[in-house]
Amino acid sequence: MKLLIVEDNRHLADDITRFLVDSGFVVEQALTLSEGLKKINVYQYDLVIVDIGLPDGNGLDIVKEIRKKKIASAILIVTAKNAIEDKVHGLELGADDYITKPFHKAELNARIRSILRRNKFDGNNILNMNEIKMDTMAAQTFVHNKPIILTRKEYDLLLYFMVNRNKVLTKESIAEHLWGDHVDQADSFDFIYNHIKNLRKKIMNAGGKDYIKSMYGMGYKFSE
Repeated sequence: MKLLIVEDNRHLADDITRFLVDSGFVVEQALTLSEGLKKINVYQYDLVIVDIGLPDGNGLDIVKEIRKKKIASAILIVTAKNAIEDKVHGLELGADDYITKPFHKAELNARIRSILRRNKFDGNNILNMNEIKMDTMAAQTFVHNKPIILTRKEYDLLLYFMVNRNKVLTKESIAEHLWGDHVDQADSFDFIYNHIKNLRKKIMNAGGKDYIKSMYGMGYKFSE
């Protein structure tokens, strides 16, 4: 899952980023409103965490932009302790939830996962595709109810396929989702093929079918 943190306090943004990366997320940062607006219009995020109080404007403008353009990103707003009006206004604009500063990182993680369960997984932390099952809370994958060992990128790749089953995913979108905007520095997308090859092998070695279809000149599709 790919997240964007829009927070002007670099120390706090770095601290949250390290925690969320350790929790299994791909995370990018924006330190200003203008940078946040630019990123949401260029890259696709599963969830955007936005502080309302930014140095160059109100973070709620990002909420407005996401909802106006029907960008498929969930939104968690960060508010000051007594900012009741901001919380209400943010929810009315389309934010999925809010968290109040100061907060514990464990609470942030719980709220993020709760939003993603509602928005991406129909309120459930279990994803199924015939013999393949993924437990997003435990970050475990099963084939025929037996666990298989995946690397972090292989797990993220399979989760991306499962959430977007029957959709054609370009190599660019897969790379961006798994590596963030740093993928712009890559010379080629050969590394995607290697991850897909290894993922296929592990699933099939466990008795599963190969659902990853190569779409010539387009990308890949996860389907029966």
